[in-house]
Amino acid sequence: MKTEVIVVAAGLGRRLNSKVPKALVLLKAKPLISYCLKVFEGHHAIDGVVIVGAAGHLSRFVRLTRPFKKVRAIVPGGARRSDSVRNGLKALSPDTDIVLVHDAARPFIDHAMIDRLFASLNKNKAVIVGVPVKFTVKKVDRKTLIIQETPLRELLWEAQTPQGFHKEVLLKAHVRKFKEEATDDAVLVERMGGKVKMVMGDYRNIKITTPEDMILAQQLLGKAK
Repeated sequence: MKTEVIVVAAGLGRRLNSKVPKALVLLKAKPLISYCLKVFEGHHAIDGVVIVGAAGHLSRFVRLTRPFKKVRAIVPGGARRSDSVRNGLKALSPDTDIVLVHDAARPFIDHAMIDRLFASLNKNKAVIVGVPVKFTVKKVDRKTLIIQETPLRELLWEAQTPQGFHKEVLLKAHVRKFKEEATDDAVLVERMGGKVKMVMGDYRNIKITTPEDMILAQQLLGKAK
């Protein structure tokens, strides 16, 4: 089955205090997005990549992605994450069967993680990677911050990307309109009653959001050598 990846790279990096979009911030002298692109480029089952970049910076994305032959389209992002993914969906090849959605701010994916997604997608229409939560999590009242519930830790997983979908399922999820913004694409499938399977990701698969995350990423890269 033909598989393409939508790499969401439209974030402006405000919490990183960056002057360039987050995906273009340098990590060990390389743009952040280049790490995941290298993994996708080298995976035999991935046929193409669509990048959703920050509007106004697309020429930079064009320049830095020239070495990656699987990048076949670069489109501008929208006002919200779901809008950006929707723009990416419009740029997919008509004959694509499987779609992976990945945040450019997660540089530490690997082929094994992608293989677990593909294996599960043979039996499921929607699959995401994640890791079991290590710490006790409290549900609190938004206004008073009084604890309302302590969910069983054994039932909680931290969602990551990439997230994989049969294309028709993801298209259907993005056609529907919801009042609340979705923090990931799995939420949209859940809201329309679809089942989403969780498979093991990696605790190293962090999402870089703050300067502290950049420090951790540099340390992880150092350990990998």
